Amino acid sequence: MKCSVIDYLGETCDRNAEAVAIEDDAGCIKFSELSQMAAEIAYCISGFNLANSPIAVYLPKTKMSVVSFIGVLLSGNFYVPLDIKSPTSRISKILGNLDCKVIISDRNSYSDLDNLESNASVVLIDEVIESMNEISRFHEFKSLLSNKIDADPAYCIFTSGSTGTPKGVLISHRSIIDYIEWAIDTYDISSDDVIGNQAPFYFDNSTLDIYLMLAVGARLVIIPEEKFTYPIKLIEYLNVRMISFIFWVPSVLVNVANLKVFSDIKPTFLSKILFAGEVMPTKHLNYWRRAMPEALFSNLYGPTEITVDCTFYIVDREFADDDILPIGKACRNSDVFLLSADDAAVEDGSVGEICVRGASLALGYFNNGNQTDAAFVKNPLNNSYKEFIYKTGDLGYINEFGEFIYTGRKDNQVKHLGYRIELGEIESAIVGLNGIDNACVIYLHEEKKIIAFYCGELDIKGVRKEIVSRIPRYMIPWKWIKFDVLPLNQNGKIDRLSLEKNYYDSI
Repeated sequence: MKCSVIDYLGETCDRNAEAVAIEDDAGCIKFSELSQMAAEIAYCISGFNLANSPIAVYLPKTKMSVVSFIGVLLSGNFYVPLDIKSPTSRISKILGNLDCKVIISDRNSYSDLDNLESNASVVLIDEVIESMNEISRFHEFKSLLSNKIDADPAYCIFTSGSTGTPKGVLISHRSIIDYIEWAIDTYDISSDDVIGNQAPFYFDNSTLDIYLMLAVGARLVIIPEEKFTYPIKLIEYLNVRMISFIFWVPSVLVNVANLKVFSDIKPTFLSKILFAGEVMPTKHLNYWRRAMPEALFSNLYGPTEITVDCTFYIVDREFADDDILPIGKACRNSDVFLLSADDAAVEDGSVGEICVRGASLALGYFNNGNQTDAAFVKNPLNNSYKEFIYKTGDLGYINEFGEFIYTGRKDNQVKHLGYRIELGEIESAIVGLNGIDNACVIYLHEEKKIIAFYCGELDIKGVRKEIVSRIPRYMIPWKWIKFDVLPLNQNGKIDRLSLEKNYYDSI
């Protein structure tokens, strides 16, 4: 029985210490090197006499970020990935919330820390590695984790907060182990797999990539960010690195489909394609499935507060281009159900709020008891004992196959012209049109107007003509704005805030 995710690294090193663990454009490191480097970081952190404390990691996205994460865990603390491209004000707010005593950085990034409001000590990872002990301290530090319990925190990822202050979602070792064990069994992951990482390390999708690598001894390839700008070069890169497994946001897959990349080149080794983080348009999925009929495709769903994912659907039937793809059924050891606005069970095919209970739940928001109490609430369906659930704020229903269908955010359900409208339904209808590559719909509450942004071959007149046969007139957007490419945020999702700003800047 594992009490720490570090147990994965120990077992993998025992099996095949000389296998490559992580690879980026600067080179690769073996599992033996990963364990040795991580132990040096743990040794450095041990001088601060910390336990179950936050250690911030302020590094560019390279293999050394992962080495730092493992080093923090080996020291008995939890890591907090920071986005070095974020505004200084946001990083300062995060550090203020954490009140952390240590930040791991490198020489190139160190100067940025001078502008941050923090009294934390800075550990430079390049200096630590340069002075590394010849004899590995890994087993020494691993033995010190004997008092570790799986309810202890492993990492904290900050999400946006409604008040303007980021919220730190705290995830336990138990939750990661539960999720990874399920994923290994469900997707038959082994040491033969080569994982192509797309997700930034401050985005929880990266959890699957990192810990599958540790657990089964698979190779983790950190794909350079610029490859995702050029889909043909991206597929070439997958082939050169012999990548077999990916877990990406749908926008990347959509971009490949829109440019019809597979008429020139196809992924040679890729056999498992997972996606999550936003709605996957069925039209674009169909393009991938036609090109790769033998591959496994799986749609996953879950907010950051649920340790990456709580439902999954392995695509096993045909869908029309304008169908909505299911988010599937609950992952093992999670219970997913729907609640009405008055906290009653919803089971008759009606729409309700998606709620989750089980080991996947986060420990809460770090140093934020009020918001934790508001989001992680007592299960209203259980009056026999104290049981917490997470109310996601997402809406959905259960289809005839017993699968959950995501319909949108509660805050994306608007009252317009007397009708309750799901903005996601409008988006799906637009994306389902021939000649449309992608779309995003927002609602301006003060003006009471629906605004649609899209990219594709159809001009605005053509879109308006086609859409009237797909949705009721009261759902038709008031204004249409065409882009060459919809803007994406740093996680690779459609940047809705940028689009709303674009609208106001244009008037």
